Amino acid sequence: MAGKESLVRANRAKNDEFYTQMPDIEEELRHYRDQFRGKVVLCNCDDPYESNFFKFFAMNFKHFGLKKLITTSYAGSPITGEQLSIFDIGGMPKDAPAKSAYKVEITEVPDANNDGAIDLFDVEALLKYERNVLTLLSGGGDFRSAECIALLDEADIVVTNPPFSLFREYIAGLVERRKQMLILGNQNAITYSEVFKLIKDNRLWLGYDNGGEKWFRVPDEYDHTTTASRIKVEDGVRYLSMGNIAWFTNLDTTKRHDTITLYKRYSPEEYPHYDNYDAIEVPRYTDIPYDFDGAMGVPITFLDKYNPDQFEILGWTRGRDEFEVRPTKRYVNARQLRADGPESNGGKVNTGPTLLVAERPANGTAYVADGVDGYLVQTYMRIIVRNRTPGKARA
Repeated sequence: MAGKESLVRANRAKNDEFYTQMPDIEEELRHYRDQFRGKVVLCNCDDPYESNFFKFFAMNFKHFGLKKLITTSYAGSPITGEQLSIFDIGGMPKDAPAKSAYKVEITEVPDANNDGAIDLFDVEALLKYERNVLTLLSGGGDFRSAECIALLDEADIVVTNPPFSLFREYIAGLVERRKQMLILGNQNAITYSEVFKLIKDNRLWLGYDNGGEKWFRVPDEYDHTTTASRIKVEDGVRYLSMGNIAWFTNLDTTKRHDTITLYKRYSPEEYPHYDNYDAIEVPRYTDIPYDFDGAMGVPITFLDKYNPDQFEILGWTRGRDEFEVRPTKRYVNARQLRADGPESNGGKVNTGPTLLVAERPANGTAYVADGVDGYLVQTYMRIIVRNRTPGKARA
């Protein structure tokens, strides 16, 4: 059993190892510089030499006015030590294991080559020759360990790309200790009840550079089943393309204060009412009617433009009794009707919002249920919102 658990942990580490590229970090971090002044920054899911988060903050230590930078590595990382042998790092005992976990603590980055600028050469020199900045961790560098939690307690802001499989647990620890954060995660994390509640309560929101194509360095043996076009190898290094990545933060952003321009007027023909939720369907956030004062179901992409002064988030349509918005009915003996197949169990219809139509759609899936006069068409999961100031169109 112990061997099997070790194998599971190894596979998880391998498939959770996504190293963020410097351009993506630079594009996002440029918006927050003033909020980092005088702060202790922790990157607690990052090998100090391999991580571009560490490199960014080390090279911009003075520019961002940091008080201290702390970075920790994870002994289970399959990438650790590939770019710089761990034994080449100043302060590392010669008898240390090849995959040791260690921490780097920096309070300044000297200009080692006296060229008038802080660059990667100065960062590498700091790691190789400054014995006071690097020490071994007693454990494996797991962010949940007591020694890593102690470092978390010292930090003001946490910036990293945590393991996606542990995102719930990771963010819960930051929230519990009331830490400011700027972390990368899969956009699907929005659908975690714990994460959505934070967004709904205005304790977490999305950063600037969300979605789009982002390339991450991954281990050579990374197991991935998507199309070959999402994998590339450059100079012997393997990269994976992901298009559903978002920045999650509680640092203030200017975009969350921008008002969405609303220009469409409500009509019941264009905005049908759900059959099982007390809200209307709005298929695109740009189509939100300016004069509707009730609940509206909008796509999850709305959260990238969400302004809490303009809208209130009431809940979501997951078919659960959560938050203020709950299903108004449950369908009994539901059956699924596929255009290309036989009738089957339709229990899925109770997991999201439905629209009632008189005629069966020519294409796509529909549902029928006891006591329902017509056909049910299920939309994608929606965020239920309300306009705080409905009225005139916004110019």
